[in-house]
Amino acid sequence: MKKLIDYISEKTNTEIIHFHPISGGDISAAYLIESEKRKFFLKVNSKSFAKEMFLAEQKGLQTIENTKTIAVPHVHLVDQSGGKSFLLIDFIENRRPNTKDYKHFGRDLAKLHSVTTEKFGFSSDNFIGSLPQSNTAHTDWAEFYWSERISPQLQFSKERESLNKDIIPTKETALKVFRQIFGEIKPSLLHGDLWGGNYLIATDGTPFLIDPAIYYGHSMVDIAMSQLFGGFDSEFYESYHEIIPKQTYNQEQIKLYQLYYLLVHLNLFGMSYRSSVVDILQRYF
Repeated sequence: MKKLIDYISEKTNTEIIHFHPISGGDISAAYLIESEKRKFFLKVNSKSFAKEMFLAEQKGLQTIENTKTIAVPHVHLVDQSGGKSFLLIDFIENRRPNTKDYKHFGRDLAKLHSVTTEKFGFSSDNFIGSLPQSNTAHTDWAEFYWSERISPQLQFSKERESLNKDIIPTKETALKVFRQIFGEIKPSLLHGDLWGGNYLIATDGTPFLIDPAIYYGHSMVDIAMSQLFGGFDSEFYESYHEIIPKQTYNQEQIKLYQLYYLLVHLNLFGMSYRSSVVDILQRYF
């Protein structure tokens, strides 16, 4: 690890005086790096796809940063040395959120979701966890959600024999359900993986997003993910929906968008997520 730290020091022209491992990386190892003037957060991974994954994360963070809607850590370097890929970003000193922070967070997320474009998808593919996430552009949201999100994960589950083929809906059935429940959708810039571990409240109360899996999609996708595992207070949702109101079929949308993340968890972490996936498939298809 010392060789990697020396390499980073050279590449950034920064004298590093201390580093140590910290929590914060489910897929990659995480380190706090300190210089005399600032602190950095370092993620390190030796997998063959790690540099590609970190470059996608860099692009996601920089895209959000450029919107000037919600804060993200600034990316300083993505590189590879000694068989290890790494991502170096600002370290955000953080604290437990209070009511005011959640309101601030909800407003800022709604501002991010107000950033729009003509098509669903993104200019490049990225990752959801360690799984590839395709972002091929579509003009129709139902088509995008089936072809780029649900169908690939269902096929992966079928190949791994996590799901039986008789429970997997046809494209025609899925599109009919999606179009009825989703309605007319305007593309919004999404974080893409908004669970409780992917945001921070800085010590001054500023909300920060981390670990994005961005693309343009339905704003309710982020809201659905935020409700899957908890970690967001009611004030967050109240301030968010003051700017972006709830739609008809709100709860049904949440369940169908949670299906994607539950499939991802089934494919990443195993059969403990199968019953939740099956429940949604049986209820809606």
